[in-house]
Amino acid sequence: MRRYGIQFWRAAPFIRLLLPLTAGIVLAQYVTISFFASLVTGIVAIIPVIVFRFLSPSQKYKFRWLQGLLVQLMVAAIGSLLIYCQNKTHHPNWIGRYANATLLALTIQEPFIEKANSYKALASVDAVYVNGKWITVKGNSIVYCKKENHPSVLSYGSQIIIQKKLQPITNSGNPGGFDYKQYCAFQDTYFQVYLQPNDYLITGEQQKNELTSLLLHTRDKVLRIFRQWVPGEIETGVAEALLIGYRNDLDKELVRAYSNTGVVHIIAISGLHLGMIYGLMLALLKPFRKQRWIRWVKPLLILLVLWGFSLLAGGAASILRSAVMFSFIVVGESLGRKTNIYNTLAASAFCLLVYNPYFLWDVGFQLSYTAVISIVVFMKPIYRCLYLQNKLLNSIWQLNAITLSAQILTLPLVLFYFHQFPNLFLFTNFVAVPLSGFILYAELILLLVHKITFINLYLGKVIAWLIHQMNSFIERTNRISFAVTDSISISLLQTVLLYAAIACMAWWLLQKKRHGLLAGTIFLVAFTAIRSFTILRQRQQQKLIVYHIPKHKAIDIIQAQSFVFWGDEALRNDLSLQNFHLQPARVLNGIKKADSLSCINTLYPLIAGQRKSVLVIDSSFRLPVSNQKIPVDIIILTGNPRIYLTRLAAIFDCSQYVFDSSNPLWKIRYWKKDAESLHLRHHTISEQGAFEVEL
Repeated sequence: MRRYGIQFWRAAPFIRLLLPLTAGIVLAQYVTISFFASLVTGIVAIIPVIVFRFLSPSQKYKFRWLQGLLVQLMVAAIGSLLIYCQNKTHHPNWIGRYANATLLALTIQEPFIEKANSYKALASVDAVYVNGKWITVKGNSIVYCKKENHPSVLSYGSQIIIQKKLQPITNSGNPGGFDYKQYCAFQDTYFQVYLQPNDYLITGEQQKNELTSLLLHTRDKVLRIFRQWVPGEIETGVAEALLIGYRNDLDKELVRAYSNTGVVHIIAISGLHLGMIYGLMLALLKPFRKQRWIRWVKPLLILLVLWGFSLLAGGAASILRSAVMFSFIVVGESLGRKTNIYNTLAASAFCLLVYNPYFLWDVGFQLSYTAVISIVVFMKPIYRCLYLQNKLLNSIWQLNAITLSAQILTLPLVLFYFHQFPNLFLFTNFVAVPLSGFILYAELILLLVHKITFINLYLGKVIAWLIHQMNSFIERTNRISFAVTDSISISLLQTVLLYAAIACMAWWLLQKKRHGLLAGTIFLVAFTAIRSFTILRQRQQQKLIVYHIPKHKAIDIIQAQSFVFWGDEALRNDLSLQNFHLQPARVLNGIKKADSLSCINTLYPLIAGQRKSVLVIDSSFRLPVSNQKIPVDIIILTGNPRIYLTRLAAIFDCSQYVFDSSNPLWKIRYWKKDAESLHLRHHTISEQGAFEVEL
C-alpha cells in the first residue's frame, strides 16, 4: 500500500501543488497577511530551493524532505499573494477611498438585465472628480435604473457621468440569509447606485472589449434565433439556458421544480454540456482519423469550439473547470500521452485558482469538482455491484451508477448550501439527462440551419415539444409528496464531519481498512451528537424575528418548531419573497409549521412571552388612555403609523424600540432623532438588519 501511495503522488504532482496553494488562499482570506510578509516568505522559501540544485546527489536525497517543504511553503506564499493582488481594496486608487465623491465617470460593462422593478448592470468606475480635477480610480459598481426611466441608448460600453454618491452594498441582515455583500466582494464589487433621469449624463463615447463585444453579439444572435423559431415563452427560456446558460427568461417556479428534483444542473451550464459538445466533436472528426492533417487540426478545432462555447456561456467557474480539464486531455492525447485524471483535475483547479483565487468560494466550482472526483472514485465500485448481460440494461445501470456516484461527495455541499435533498434524483436524471442531450444537439442543428425556413420551422417545434415533455415530467415529479426532503440545516463543522465520515468509510470499503470503519463511525457519532443537540435546543426556543424586507412588514413569533407569522397581504401572496427572505431563517431555526403557540400569547397587537412582552403598533393602532405608564419591553413600529415617539414614551415604559422596513426612511429619521433625545434604545431594521430577541 505504501508503494501504491508513492506511485499515486508521483503520477499526480499537481495535487502536491494544489494543497498548499489552497491553504495559502484560505489563510490570506481569513487572516490579515501583508503583501511584504507573503513576498518575503516566498523569497525565503525559493532561495534554498535554488541552492539545492547545486548540491551533490547524496545531499539532495538526504534533504529531499526539506526541499519539498520549502516548495510547498513557496506555493502557499503565492496563494497569499494572489489574494492580495486580486483584492482591489489594496490599490491606492481604489474607489472606496473616494466614497464621498458625487461626480463620477462610469462605463457599463454588460447589457442591462431586467428585474422586477428596475434594470440592472455592472459598471466600472473609471474616474472621480475631486478638488477640481479628475482622478483615475479602480473598482466596480452595480447600476440600477427604474424601468420607466431606462434609456434604450444605454448598453454595453456606454460611458456616463453620474452626479450621485455611491452606496455600499449591504446584506438584508436576515438570519440564515444569503451573504450578497461577500458574494459581490468576490466579484470585486462593493458599491451600488440607483439612478434617476437627472442623475446621469450620457457622454456618447463607447469603451468596448472586442472579444466581449463579439461574444455578446453572438449570444444575442442565438437568443433571436431561439425566440423566433422555438414557440412558447417557457420553452424558449429553457432552450436559452440549456445551450448558452442565459437564465433571465426562465420561469422561477420551473427552476424551483428542477432544483427539487435534482436536475438543476441541466439548465445551469456545467461540465455535462461541455462533455456533450466534446463528444459531438469527436464523432464529427472520426471519419477523418486516417488523414495526416487531422493530428494537428483536431486538437486546435476542439479547443477552439470548447473555449468558444465556454466564453459564450459566460465563463462560469464550473464550465471553466471543464474547459481547462478537457484542454489538458486534448493536449495530452495530441502528444501521445495518457493523462492521470486526478492530476488533470488538480491541474485545472490550480490554473483556475491562479487566474482567480476567489473561485474557491464559488458554489459551482465546489460542486463541479466534488461531482467529478466522486464519479472517478465511486463509479466503478458501484457499477461492479450489479452485473447485467443485456447491453441495454447494462447501459441503463451504468448511467445510474454515474448519477449515484456523483451524489456521494456532493451531498454534504447540497445540504450545507441548499438545505434540501432531492429524493427522486436517480429517477429524474435517468429521464432528463438523455432527453436534454437530444435537445442540446437539436438546438445546435437549429443554429446551423436557421436560415432554411422549411427546416427550422419544424425543428423549432420539435425542440419546443421535447422541452415541454421534459418540463412536464419534472413538474409532475416535483408534485409527488416525497420528491424532496427540505428544511435541512447543517453547520460548516457538520459538513466537515460528514466529509470525514465519507472519506473514512470509503477507505474501509474500497481498501478494506478496518481503521476506516472505526474513524468513520466516530465522525458520524460526532455529526449525530451535534445534530441532536441542535434539535434539542430548537425544541426549547421561544423567540421573535422582525425581518428586513424593503417596504414590507414581516414578523415571526417562534415556539419550538412552530411559528405564527404577522405580515402584510402583499408579502403573504408573494412566494418568491417569502422563499428568499423568510425561509432561510425558518430553516436555520428548525421551524416547520405555522400553528398556534401554547406558551406565547399572540393576540394582535400584543406578544407576551415568558421573559419579554412586545407591542406592535401600526397605522390602525389607537393610543390607550392611562394615568400610569404601561410597562412593555419592546415596541415595534410598522406600517407607517402616524405617531410621535415622545407621545409613546409618555404612555409606555419601554426599553427598546424597533423601526421595521415598512416605514418610510424620512419618518424613521425623525423617530431616531426623538429616540436619541429621549435616550431610548432603538433598532432600525433597514440599517441594522433583522431584529431577533428571545421571548
